[in-house]
Amino acid sequence: MTRVGLISDTHGLLRPEAVAALQGSDFIVHGGDIGDAGILEALAAIAPLTVVRGNNDREPWAERIPETALLNAGGVLVHAIHDLSRLAAAPAGVRVVVSGHSHKPKIEERGGVLYVNPGSAGPRRFKLPIAMAELIVDGDAVSARIIELG
Repeated sequence: MTRVGLISDTHGLLRPEAVAALQGSDFIVHGGDIGDAGILEALAAIAPLTVVRGNNDREPWAERIPETALLNAGGVLVHAIHDLSRLAAAPAGVRVVVSGHSHKPKIEERGGVLYVNPGSAGPRRFKLPIAMAELIVDGDAVSARIIELG
């Protein structure tokens, strides 16, 4: 079994609750709008990190971060992109698409692809929940759940 911690839209704030929830992850995916390079260092200290650049990641440290990324998690291909509206279709062979941007946590399956937006783990926006998610890969079975942080 492979556990992937999913986090997005930290906007410069890595909450202790998020760090605690990510412990034990085999991999971590950050869906963009990181806000501070130190967040990447902290996450990479927990587990191997895959990260994409968000629309607010404009500082020089963020220039090296790709807009999309691919991760093989337990034999399942995971595609990461910040803004799902910029993806016409999931790339061939991808079972999971992780995105951010909207700050709205959502899990939806379409055409055999699981789309997961972990929501925003950073500063609260409007009345949206502060959340992240986890992806579990167990052989051919793939599931996700939202984890509310506050």
